[in-house]
Amino acid sequence: MAKGKSRILGGVALATLALTGCAAGSIPGASTPITQSEAQQGAEYHPQLLAEFGGTYQGSQAAYIESVGKNIAVQSGLGNAREDFTVSVLNSPVNNAFAIPGGYIYTTRQLVALMNNEAELAGVLGHEVGHVAARHSQRRQSAAQQNTLIGAGLAILTGVLLGDSQVGNTLSRGFLQGSQLLTLRFSRTQELEADELGIQYLTGAGYDPRAMSTVLQSLASQNALDAQLQGAGNASIPEWASTHPDPQSRVQTALTKAGAGTGTLNRDVFLTRIDGILYGDDPAQGVIEGQQFIHPDLRLSFSVPQGFYMVNSPRAVSINGQSGKAQFSTGPYSGNLETYLRSVFTALGGQQQALAPSSIQRTTVNGIPAAYGTARVNNGSSQVDVTVFAYEFGNSQAFHFATIVPAGQSGTFNAMFNSVRRISTSEAAAIKPRYIDVVTVARGDTVQSLANRMAYDSGKVERFRVLNALGPNDTLQAGQKVKLVVRSR
Repeated sequence: MAKGKSRILGGVALATLALTGCAAGSIPGASTPITQSEAQQGAEYHPQLLAEFGGTYQGSQAAYIESVGKNIAVQSGLGNAREDFTVSVLNSPVNNAFAIPGGYIYTTRQLVALMNNEAELAGVLGHEVGHVAARHSQRRQSAAQQNTLIGAGLAILTGVLLGDSQVGNTLSRGFLQGSQLLTLRFSRTQELEADELGIQYLTGAGYDPRAMSTVLQSLASQNALDAQLQGAGNASIPEWASTHPDPQSRVQTALTKAGAGTGTLNRDVFLTRIDGILYGDDPAQGVIEGQQFIHPDLRLSFSVPQGFYMVNSPRAVSINGQSGKAQFSTGPYSGNLETYLRSVFTALGGQQQALAPSSIQRTTVNGIPAAYGTARVNNGSSQVDVTVFAYEFGNSQAFHFATIVPAGQSGTFNAMFNSVRRISTSEAAAIKPRYIDVVTVARGDTVQSLANRMAYDSGKVERFRVLNALGPNDTLQAGQKVKLVVRSR
């Protein structure tokens, strides 16, 4: 989470990574060049998207990724030159890729780190180009109001919550999104079309088209691992929390569509070029360590209860669990904590319904001035309690939790409310980022010995295998390049 405010993106549909396959020959408009109107639309939303997803990731790795993306995009025939496309690497710890009209294609650095060769990178970006080529966004404009990019933290900051007139349903839906999830779902036919186009672009560029299937397998394995690791805290990642829902069901489909095609993978080149890329949370946006969130720049920390997991973004931290949802965020502060708290309630209600706490209580949490209040809201046939708990950090900034739980269960998050604290200079300095370190397997190295070098306290072997697309029985060969996640290089 970082400081700042932003706008909800309305009226533009985002093409997310959900790969499948279809017949390319019958795809309407797939070779029509980018129009001036599409270029203008993309140019309008591009800076907003960058802000929402942590900005661009800079450096030699990003330059390489951009080059591969432009090369594969040219295969589409949408533009005559590489300069007709804008390929951005987003500074986000979420596995995601998407595109908007006008030749704007995006991938997160986290998703790139999950890949294991250049063909997989070209396949993911080619799939997104396929969505643009087939004008899927434009063909889904009728559903844009329900399917716009939205995160609950962003909604809290802007006071805009999409949904029906029931605030309870609106809040619940907003919290379920997580802070960096793209909710647009294309039809199965459209996903099949984008996949087929991506495979076509791979083949045209000389890549092995089967890479589409292998990157899907890595996504499926990562999703399963995430659920397993969260399960250790009695939490699970439901389907709606995945930016790539159910990729496992599409692995075989993509492999079948690719056929027996051959081509280059450029594995060693790819691994060498992404060596050193940032992995996981960027400390400038705060980091999640187990059940604890720590922000070294804002000098604060809090912990979530067992059974809940966090998703971090530049705008907010989403807290999700079966018994409630929450967001931790900030907003404009005039120096009056009660006014701030009421403004958060007003923003949560939006234009749908006036929302205000029954009362406001003042308190102190670990020496920090705080205030809180709860509003009971009708949620169809039941009721929910919406609580805002705000904290004053000096005279110029405030932070807050906004939570939603079944009526009468507002105590669910009491421990979290009381865990907010300032951190010391030494604690802040101890927060170190993680990086991808590409190493060459030496004689005698094993999965276990290399996994022991991973910068995690648990699941080292499982993380190592998923990161390197290794099955449970796969072994290593001397001279092979593999990825590690380390604290320093």
